[in-house]
Amino acid sequence: MRVLIATGLYPPEIGGPATYSSTLKRELPKRGIDITVLPFRRVRHLPKLIRHMAYFFLVVREGKTADLIYAMDPVSVGLPAYFGALVLGKKFILKMVGDYAWEQAAQRFGFRGILEEFQHAKVAFVPSVLRSIERMVARRALHVVVPSRYLGKVVHEWGVPKEKITVIYNGMEPLEDTGNKPVLRGLLKFHGKLLISVGRLVPWKGFKELIGIAAHLKKDFPDLKLMIVGSGPELAALEKTASEKGLGEDVIFTGALARDVLLRYIRASDVFILNTRYEGFSHQIIEVMMVGVPIIATKIGGNPEAIDHERNGFLVAPNDVSRIEGYTKALLTDASLRMRITAAAKRKVQQFSTERMVEETAAFLKNI
Repeated sequence: MRVLIATGLYPPEIGGPATYSSTLKRELPKRGIDITVLPFRRVRHLPKLIRHMAYFFLVVREGKTADLIYAMDPVSVGLPAYFGALVLGKKFILKMVGDYAWEQAAQRFGFRGILEEFQHAKVAFVPSVLRSIERMVARRALHVVVPSRYLGKVVHEWGVPKEKITVIYNGMEPLEDTGNKPVLRGLLKFHGKLLISVGRLVPWKGFKELIGIAAHLKKDFPDLKLMIVGSGPELAALEKTASEKGLGEDVIFTGALARDVLLRYIRASDVFILNTRYEGFSHQIIEVMMVGVPIIATKIGGNPEAIDHERNGFLVAPNDVSRIEGYTKALLTDASLRMRITAAAKRKVQQFSTERMVEETAAFLKNI
């Protein structure tokens, strides 16, 4: 069996599609499936639209010997890959890891609603076109793979029958030793309570509200600091908010970090907080659970599929300041609670292994 993977990102580029595609390229041949990967970077130097036309021709050329074409997104590579598969008469499979049209509407066109609201909202021309494209590609695919039940429901709402949707959770490789917490803190020359959050600096990630929570917590924990890891268009506004709250020295913006560095910062922290209004299925949550740091996350998207409330973490509504503050206080003051939560989390993450993901993907592709 031969599969052509069309992906927007591929190593040395970083990101979920890059990790996923490279894992399949490495592991599926061991299970009787030959893999060819077609990275979008081969055409990214070209002007917009032209690059997508060029990618289409590459799909046609590379896909001649493939049994099926597996696209990692519905627009950038998905649309040209779909038409390439159509021209070649090949089976076309799509993987959906999020709503690209909603992300563009929120980042570039001022849409402030959550993903669920976007599905039926009147929006600007460009995100409206992107929304139409991703839905068309998903409906025309022979099958759609999603990494969470939540995204499966979203895709079904687009008009894709349930029997054409398969949930395969993304797998995580076991982490190398991330270090001893006291030693890491010594190296960082840090003493006190440390909260950490990770994500692109965009409005729906809830960092502004998290800074306000940190300001309240400082009253009970004077040595508390908040570390925000990530880059994005909201950096200046968030820095201003921290300054206005009197936290100019207590909120640390690191920018984007290499994965091994990030994991060590997480290991050195006391509580990980994800105050997002949207999340398909967070790889970051799984990594934090592996590292052994207690999590407070919003009860949205795929988060409840990883976190069992009050067993291996805590779930709250987005921007529920009082509950986030309350659970944070409990975790910062109760060592037995932290130990119970993190032990349960490490048991939970065994469900999200790379081995399981690869086996399920191989069985799925062979069945298709």
